[in-house]
Amino acid sequence: MQFLDLTLPTPQENLALDEALLVTAEADGRAEYLRVWESPTYFVVLGRNCRVEDDVFVENCRADGVPILRRVSGGGTVLLGPGCLNFALVLRFGRDRRLIGVAESFDLVLGRVLTATRSIDANANRAGPSDLVVGDRKFSGNSQRRQRTHLLHHGTVLYSFDCKAIARYLREPPRQPAHRKHREHQSFVGNLATDMRSLVERLRDAWHAIDFAPDWPRPLVERLIRQKYESLTFDRESLGSPEHIR
Repeated sequence: MQFLDLTLPTPQENLALDEALLVTAEADGRAEYLRVWESPTYFVVLGRNCRVEDDVFVENCRADGVPILRRVSGGGTVLLGPGCLNFALVLRFGRDRRLIGVAESFDLVLGRVLTATRSIDANANRAGPSDLVVGDRKFSGNSQRRQRTHLLHHGTVLYSFDCKAIARYLREPPRQPAHRKHREHQSFVGNLATDMRSLVERLRDAWHAIDFAPDWPRPLVERLIRQKYESLTFDRESLGSPEHIR
């Protein structure tokens, strides 16, 4: 498996690169990737079938210059930014027959991610089909996009994230897992007590991602941005953390 530790300058580029790795692997037939990245600025990402009006405080995003984008995978709407490690796994179905089924593939992937996170906190556990928790606080959400020969698994791990920021930009989701127990964002979400480098190394170990990717598909990323990764609001020149949510 090839490893890519790369954060591109803009939210659009980062989402497009995840999809570009899936497209590249499908064309190659055998390639697999683990990519990690972390945005230095806040932005909202809708799941493939989520609706802006259901999930997002659009006026707050517009006022603060926080882009609203849509990823290619499913799952719910999230706020990404500093202190949230994003990982993308591009896995070949032929690697393990359990990847063919959706539920079984989440079992396999989250099992390995739990191996990584339990080496940091032994109380890390799974809750529902796609969340990881410590105690009753969610620190990781996961989603997938499935193609003909490969899947793209999107995951997040909060380790130093300002959870108060979520409530400014995201509404309480209309559909909630049972383990949320109707809690507000700040009561439901928490951080795994670690640092980024330790977390990245444990994820690499869990997936045996020892080969560094020699390059990444720049032209494809640029094309995907033009075709589908435009912000649903607008982008300011500076997208730093607003003072009132620090």
